[in-house]
Amino acid sequence: MIRGIHHVSIHVHNLDRMMAFYRKAFGFELVGDEFSWKNEPVLDTLIDVPGSAARGAMLRAGSCYVEMFEFQAPQGSSTPLNPYDKGYTHFCVDVASDIEGEYERLKALGMTFGAPAPIDMGHVKSVYGRDPEGNLIELQQTADHCEFRLDALPPVV
Repeated sequence: MIRGIHHVSIHVHNLDRMMAFYRKAFGFELVGDEFSWKNEPVLDTLIDVPGSAARGAMLRAGSCYVEMFEFQAPQGSSTPLNPYDKGYTHFCVDVASDIEGEYERLKALGMTFGAPAPIDMGHVKSVYGRDPEGNLIELQQTADHCEFRLDALPPVV
């Protein structure tokens, strides 16, 4: 039985910097210890990347885990994805209240946004921004009448 999405993974260029940003910006906390590998055939097989070497960490905020990797090998693309690119392009954080205040706070911490403010779509206020390495993050605040409110989900047992 599938219970839901466990985590989203982000490849970053500077793990220490990005962990500090996600801690301060979104309240993520380190879960367990950081980890690393090099010359580990089992891990190469697991992630289907021969000759991989990386360090990483699992972070948690609320009901969301984010796993970050800083790969030393192989070298990947340094171009962040756009909303229209193929594949996983962003994750969304749910704001309980005052999305405008969070928007300003995150800008002060180094996020960049294309829109001058969150946009009210009626059922949700939302805005896309980029973390200091260019990864897309959506901020959303759902209205009381929204059908997909995070706080309306039943508890997992």
